[in-house]
Amino acid sequence: MTSKQRAYLKGLAMNIDPVINIGKSSLTPEVTTAVEEAFNNRELIKVGVLKNCLDDPRAIAEALGERTKSQVVQVVGKKIVLYKRDKKNPKIELPK
Repeated sequence: MTSKQRAYLKGLAMNIDPVINIGKSSLTPEVTTAVEEAFNNRELIKVGVLKNCLDDPRAIAEALGERTKSQVVQVVGKKIVLYKRDKKNPKIELPK
């Protein structure tokens, strides 16, 4: 992903709310499943990491990206933005 594409996705992510929040039990298989299901409906999702979660949000983002085969767009504070292109019907057209 190029920096131009990443900047475009960051701009789109500013207006969306977190779909999933990760709590003190951190990254469980249920959370991973919920993120995968969220990618069925949308290509760009935001995940919130609650204050009671002791793990590093950047480490959580990398693990989620690997497990769901998505790309980490950004991690700002306790918010994670992930992107996974829909193979059948892409809704977001990335700049070249």
